Amino acid sequence: MTSETPGWDAINAALERLYPGVEPRHLRTIHRWALGGPDPLDGISFYPRLDPVPHWHAVTFGMSELYGKEWENPDESGWGFEFTFRIARHPDESEPPIWAANFLQNLAKYVFTTGNVFEANHHMDLNGPIELDRDTLIRAAVFTEDPELGAIDTLNGAVEFLQVVGITADEYAATQAWSVRDFLPLLAQRLPLLLTDLDRASITDDLAVIDAVTEGRRVDGSSTASLILAEFGWRPDGDLVRLVLGAHVAPRVAEALVGRLPFGNSLRLDGPGSSAEFSAGNFFIGTVEDAVNHLNVVLTSEALDALLQVLVPVAGVRAAPGAEPLVVEIVPTEIRDDDGAIVRTIG
Repeated sequence: MTSETPGWDAINAALERLYPGVEPRHLRTIHRWALGGPDPLDGISFYPRLDPVPHWHAVTFGMSELYGKEWENPDESGWGFEFTFRIARHPDESEPPIWAANFLQNLAKYVFTTGNVFEANHHMDLNGPIELDRDTLIRAAVFTEDPELGAIDTLNGAVEFLQVVGITADEYAATQAWSVRDFLPLLAQRLPLLLTDLDRASITDDLAVIDAVTEGRRVDGSSTASLILAEFGWRPDGDLVRLVLGAHVAPRVAEALVGRLPFGNSLRLDGPGSSAEFSAGNFFIGTVEDAVNHLNVVLTSEALDALLQVLVPVAGVRAAPGAEPLVVEIVPTEIRDDDGAIVRTIG
């Protein structure tokens, strides 16, 4: 008899190989996204672990095709991955963390609504604590292949188990300045299986980590080729071109430019309605006929220095002498809670 849930069965088979005979705590979605519900994931299984340290191993069901084959690509199942997430736990803790389930549903909702797909070595600034109302330094996430589950083939196509790893703001800055791929081994040396521990300090408190990041950036530059920013855009302003950035992201853009352009690499910024690509060379600012919403900015080293001087997290409009006709407008960033209330303003 042919199964009606071949994708779900394949995921369960992979989990049974890792956790033979173990019954997970499974949180099933009542009102599925496909039927008009609010949550894209059909369910999340939480496995309690004691080794190598106590943690929950969460695995999602819903980013891939769990039932019949509907997507056109025969080689991949759905979005091509399922999320996994490892959260530190007390050995006596028997109930999985609901905040983690909500977080994974929000990640899935981001993919379903924007079409932006996560891959290994991708990153995301969470603009606040990973668990709302929690006093934690974990305020960003990076993605890597789950070290134990890897990837599987299903009747609906390939599925990668993509692990979400919570990191601190300082660690996130280090990945932007250098590389997620190269930073993760430093993290793995200190966090078994790259679990997310909301009570930990930043590993950048370790001078050896700072030295490794500094040397890596000096030799390699930054691997951050593009940034998707909710607070970025540009528009003509008379004879000028005005770049508009949120105060929260301005320093990150400056760091990325320094890590890219001097090494001969470009940096692309994508905002809600427009994009811009920055590169090094003979000074030029303009668009091409078939991409009027895409700005090309080619900077000399002097023009780059001028632009960096005004990419500061302070609201205001500033000219960039030496990079005319660029003008930079920094707007305040409002951090909101789930109810939409402003909890913090930057800039």
